[in-house]
Amino acid sequence: MALDEAKLNAFMGRFVNDIGAVMHAATVVVGDQLGLYKAMAAGAADVATLAQRTGTDPRYLLEWLSAQAASGYVDYDPATQQFRLSEEQAFALAEEGSPAFIPGAFQIAVAQFKAIPKIASALRTGLGLGWHEHDTSLFRGTERFFRPGYAANLVASWLPALDGIEARLQAGAEVADVGCGHGASTTIMAQAYPRSRFTGFDYHGPSLEVARASAEAAGVAGNTGFEIASAKDFPGRGYALVTMFDCLHDMGDPAGAAAHVRESLAPDGSWMIVEPFAGDRLEDNLNPVGRVFYSASTFICTPASRAQDVGACLGAQAGEARLRGVVTGAGFSRFRRVAETPFNLVFEARP
Repeated sequence: MALDEAKLNAFMGRFVNDIGAVMHAATVVVGDQLGLYKAMAAGAADVATLAQRTGTDPRYLLEWLSAQAASGYVDYDPATQQFRLSEEQAFALAEEGSPAFIPGAFQIAVAQFKAIPKIASALRTGLGLGWHEHDTSLFRGTERFFRPGYAANLVASWLPALDGIEARLQAGAEVADVGCGHGASTTIMAQAYPRSRFTGFDYHGPSLEVARASAEAAGVAGNTGFEIASAKDFPGRGYALVTMFDCLHDMGDPAGAAAHVRESLAPDGSWMIVEPFAGDRLEDNLNPVGRVFYSASTFICTPASRAQDVGACLGAQAGEARLRGVVTGAGFSRFRRVAETPFNLVFEARP
């Protein structure tokens, strides 16, 4: 076999970058758990000072800080032997509410690694792996990964882009947030529209316990509720708005879910569908964002769908055309893209 040395070297360069990222991911999770990034946001310091500030062992901390500096996650000044977070690094690593907050994504990666034996088996058998069968780090990591984008965009641009919905929410309306998980989206909407009533539905009971506690802490327990239900049987009729955030593609029967949403909506109601950003063709998604979502879809989204009735397996890179087919096939007459971000596509469907 004749090898192209330049191509081999280029591939090995990508490998070095990738294995470094994989190894580094665990250090991010540890730093987040121990509050190291938040402590560093207080200002530059040497190892001894940071160890005292964080209650950690100086020798371990030196190794951790060195890994962060080598990865570009902290800055190091050789002259003073101090480490610091730049404003941009702190915004992404230490500010939980920022739209660029990233530690949650690394928690998802941890959950994927813990699922390796189960996914290896699924690839052989074709069986599914339910959302509830994953490590709990997946549930918290998913909330923390997606919440910043929802906080930045949901009230500011996504809901106003829907036809007439913002005014109805301001006046007072009934909303169903289906597949709500920990209730981040439910709580954000409830805070913005106190006259409306928001009910989050999910099949995963432990996640709803977290959602209730979060709503209570956010001061919106009075206009929120959370109930165990699937996307095909959640109760209620005449909703002004039904929302689904990054979950339609996970469902075993998205067409059945779409049909139930249509039955649940008021005649002039809207269904807002937020899905991972994707083009319609595989080759459109061979990029860094597609890499993230295809990897997550292999371990999380596709197995979750396969574990349910029908097992449609849309996957996290379904794309607008496939989603349009699901929605219009359920009898919706209007379907349009109303917004997008680097990580999400936002659609409105009307009966």
